[in-house]
Amino acid sequence: MKVIICGAGQVGWQIARHLSSEKNDVTVVDNNSELVARATDTLDVGGIAGNASYPDVLDRAGARDADMIIAATFSDEVNMVTCQVAHSVFKIPRKVARLRSQSYLDVIYSDLYQRDHLPIDIVISPEKEVAAQALRQLFMPATFDSEPFMGGKTEFIGLVLSEDCAVLHTPIRQLSELFSTLRATIVGIRREHKLSVPNRSEELLAGDQIYICVHSDDLTRTLEIFGKTNAKQERILIIGGGNVGLTVAKKLEAGSTRVHVKMIEANRECAERAADQLERSIVLHGDGLDMDLLEEANIEKTDSVLVVTNDDKTNLLAAARAKSMGCPLAVSLVNDPTLSNLREPLNIDAFVNPRATTVSSILRHIRHGRVRAVYSIGDAEAEVIEAQIMSSSPIAGKTIRDIVWPDGAVIGAIQKGDTVHRPSGDTKVEEGDIVVIFTLADTVTEVERLFQVNIDFF
Repeated sequence: MKVIICGAGQVGWQIARHLSSEKNDVTVVDNNSELVARATDTLDVGGIAGNASYPDVLDRAGARDADMIIAATFSDEVNMVTCQVAHSVFKIPRKVARLRSQSYLDVIYSDLYQRDHLPIDIVISPEKEVAAQALRQLFMPATFDSEPFMGGKTEFIGLVLSEDCAVLHTPIRQLSELFSTLRATIVGIRREHKLSVPNRSEELLAGDQIYICVHSDDLTRTLEIFGKTNAKQERILIIGGGNVGLTVAKKLEAGSTRVHVKMIEANRECAERAADQLERSIVLHGDGLDMDLLEEANIEKTDSVLVVTNDDKTNLLAAARAKSMGCPLAVSLVNDPTLSNLREPLNIDAFVNPRATTVSSILRHIRHGRVRAVYSIGDAEAEVIEAQIMSSSPIAGKTIRDIVWPDGAVIGAIQKGDTVHRPSGDTKVEEGDIVVIFTLADTVTEVERLFQVNIDFF
């Protein structure tokens, strides 16, 4: 597949990294020659320095025979014009654009993105995706990661095992025997900063970060088995009143559960805008690191704090300070994946990574076969892929025991009709089934081959 990626920033570079590692023909375009050089020096990709919306630049990037273009520059307008040029001049069949401005995303203007107007096949909204991820994390405080699959019937969660966990030193095989009716599968373990797919004889240790695919109805029981509970969230403090913070606050106000929301925003104009748009939330103007202001916001009586300013260091410090002042749960937005190791030392409960969230959204529309959802783990270390089994799939009609799985992949859940099952060796994979597979980055291409022989974009 030949792909042009416009924008060599964090998201563009990460997408290029994914696709080039899977032997796709990738060309990166950016008007910043240093970013282009970074991509071409570190990845197996081509690079063109220039404005992505210029026809001659796209022509040099190989647009005449490209299969897909991904417009992920920092400018919404450049992304939209790029897709228009890609369609009108080069007839590129698949066009993806990242749009930030909420005005462009209003549902009443959805007709704008049609072939007769702006021919964009897929619109990705980072702020909406990140806000949704932040909300999930706030209401799943026992986890450090969570993502729904199979239309919400299955949850993919990450848990840190503490010293008082009752099932420490228990082999995974024995857990399946002890809790035979539990529809949950441990698919990944991060130990000493290394992520792997565990074998069934592996024992669980204190400090392990484990990833689990669990039936939504069994979520509470699964958390209890591993010594976790989801505390009720009634009082939430949001630090940062930009697009993400404001979207989260609006969703909380509109929710069926009564939640008391307070917001702290350093920019007066931004704070006033948030106060105008929110109905019940209290907006405070000031620095989220200010201890006096945090006390004024009753941080010690707050159930959780969500820090979503546009500066990673501010987010980390504000989340850590809130925890030190008595807030039981702190969730921080962090763009830089190299800072992920600071989560435990700073006593922060969970990170929300905008880059990983946006990358997951884009990958969902790139993967081969009938891929329904993709979720990127950590710094592109692994993916969780939900896909439908097709008749041409080499695993259709086989039992899981008879399928030769790549070493770095494991099936976490299987849906037959409307029913979700915990997979076992005797489970037969049939056409039409939906599967959730956890795969390390190195084995993504092999996993895709299990879904379908020929390329079929979904």
